[in-house]
Amino acid sequence: MKYVYPAVFEPAEEGGYIVTVPDVPHCYTSGKDMAQAIEMAQDAAAMLLVDFEDEGSQIPEPSNLDDLQTTSIKSLVLVDTDSWRKEFDSRAVKKTLTIPSWLNTKAERAGVNFSQLLRDALMSVV
Repeated sequence: MKYVYPAVFEPAEEGGYIVTVPDVPHCYTSGKDMAQAIEMAQDAAAMLLVDFEDEGSQIPEPSNLDDLQTTSIKSLVLVDTDSWRKEFDSRAVKKTLTIPSWLNTKAERAGVNFSQLLRDALMSVV
């Protein structure tokens, strides 16, 4: 799913920005510059919202950007939980495949790790 939330970017004393996404509980992060701060806000919010989705909890409603009372920089951030899952969810998924018997015999004799070979092949094309 894709969500859009307002975020607050406060300049940090040591440089960079401290970021808060007020509508997503416990969503705090930082970045060395604005580009990284935006990226980190998207990542932090996605990670937390994935938990909401997985638990079947109600996704927090985003506030109106104009309603945020702050003197800091405020902006909208796009939060894509589907992309986050694709990048960070490394759970193994069992797949069944079919190959010719003669190829299976040769591959087993050669000590081929089918799972690793398939994983490596897929990673090279995606």
